[in-house]
Amino acid sequence: MEEPTEIYGLRAVLEALEAGQPIDRIYLEKGVQGSLAREVQIMAKKKGARLSYVPSQRLERFRDRNHQGVVATISPIRLQEYQPLIDQVVAETESPLFLLLDGISDVRNLGAIIRTAACTGVHAIILPQSGVAPITADTVKTSAGAVFQVPLGRCPHIKDAVFYLQAHGVQIVTASEKATNTLYETHLTGPTALVMGSEERGVSPAVLKIADQNARLPISGAIASLNVSVACGAFLYEVVRQRLGNT
Repeated sequence: MEEPTEIYGLRAVLEALEAGQPIDRIYLEKGVQGSLAREVQIMAKKKGARLSYVPSQRLERFRDRNHQGVVATISPIRLQEYQPLIDQVVAETESPLFLLLDGISDVRNLGAIIRTAACTGVHAIILPQSGVAPITADTVKTSAGAVFQVPLGRCPHIKDAVFYLQAHGVQIVTASEKATNTLYETHLTGPTALVMGSEERGVSPAVLKIADQNARLPISGAIASLNVSVACGAFLYEVVRQRLGNT
């Protein structure tokens, strides 16, 4: 994790435990009840994580983050090198689905996108070395712990990942408001990498130029664009719809 090493929220901490993340210590507020709290305690014991029961005052500094009575400190989340990650996914998967994030700047948008990716069967997410939101405690919380479920890779520039994926027979489909074709006219059943752009500028022109296809969501009404995490969800679930219909 590139910023604070605390994660908070029952689901996020439970997912970290289940994923085998190296947790330093878990702080659980005394008196917290519920099935998730019990699962955290059971899993902490099973994984040998240090668990401390603390008064509510100990977690006061997290009061604006909906910590749900639990905070954990973990070792940094390390992103994999993109080339061996792509090699592995392509070798093991008949129709791999990649997600490339070109300049996502909001940590909560990043977390929401990772959560949707986990729900839609994305095999790996590739992030650029710079110009992207860091994976912070807020990212982990918003993802509901999905950052521990979807492999995350890092490349020098999104174009590097695009060229490498194309060399492996993976089509590159970018989300662009200026595209001629809509998402629903785009075939997504084969090996595919979706590229989502930044909240303000969208996918960079250099990436749009080398993509195999550009696709847009049809928009009606006064608002001309969607939040990037919502748009990403629409794209990913269209992949799911097409692939389910193709089985």
